Amino acid sequence: QLQLAESGGGLVQAGDSLRLSCVSSRGLFSVYVLAWFRQAPGKEREFVAAISRSGAETSYVDSVKGRFTISRDNARSAVLLQMNNLKPEDTAVYYCAGVTRGLMSTVEVDEAEYDYWGQGTQVTVSS
Repeated sequence: QLQLAESGGGLVQAGDSLRLSCVSSRGLFSVYVLAWFRQAPGKEREFVAAISRSGAETSYVDSVKGRFTISRDNARSAVLLQMNNLKPEDTAVYYCAGVTRGLMSTVEVDEAEYDYWGQGTQVTVSS
């Protein structure tokens, strides 16, 4: 089983960059599809980005395409989210999540598919 812990959040200005990291202290990391979700105040949690077991397939919500990049390092049991050109509307608590899948190319974007979640890290972008 995964035990996920996010880090890297903070308070930044619009146009700045942040890199979020999520590491697992246990579990065979390479068998998990991984994703980032976020929840803004007063809103439901939404999908941000996901990456397949191989790392070759990724998916992004339209609002972050071209600005965010998801990557993984199975040797370090880590999934990263590089966020560039941040906007105030990116303000949210960011969560990483994982689910096991047999195929190396599967990407999951549905929150309901994920079994393991971190506690979240706050990202605040001021205008």
